[in-house]
Amino acid sequence: MNIQIFGTKKSFDTKKAQRWFKERRIKFQFIDPKEKEMSKGELRSVCQATGGIDAVLDPKAKDEDTLALVQNLAESQRFDKLLENQQLLREPIVRNGRAATVGYAPEVWSTWE
Repeated sequence: MNIQIFGTKKSFDTKKAQRWFKERRIKFQFIDPKEKEMSKGELRSVCQATGGIDAVLDPKAKDEDTLALVQNLAESQRFDKLLENQQLLREPIVRNGRAATVGYAPEVWSTWE
């Protein structure tokens, strides 16, 4: 297993995800998007694994104007705008190869073991 957890250090759900993997002694790599954003390929893979751009958008994002813009853009433009504005992503994003989850999802992670 090659687990990556994308999320900010202040996010409660990100802390819960890290604790879940630590308790099971599963090694993971923590990546803070403020320090290193997802690459185009990583974001595309997460969108495909989770059900599209709407699944990864955080409806409670602080930047409401940009969130509204991304939600109302043409489909072809949404991905590029989201790539530029990764603060709109729901946290945590947990990747295991091509599989991925958005938010706290231990019911899915337990099937990865």
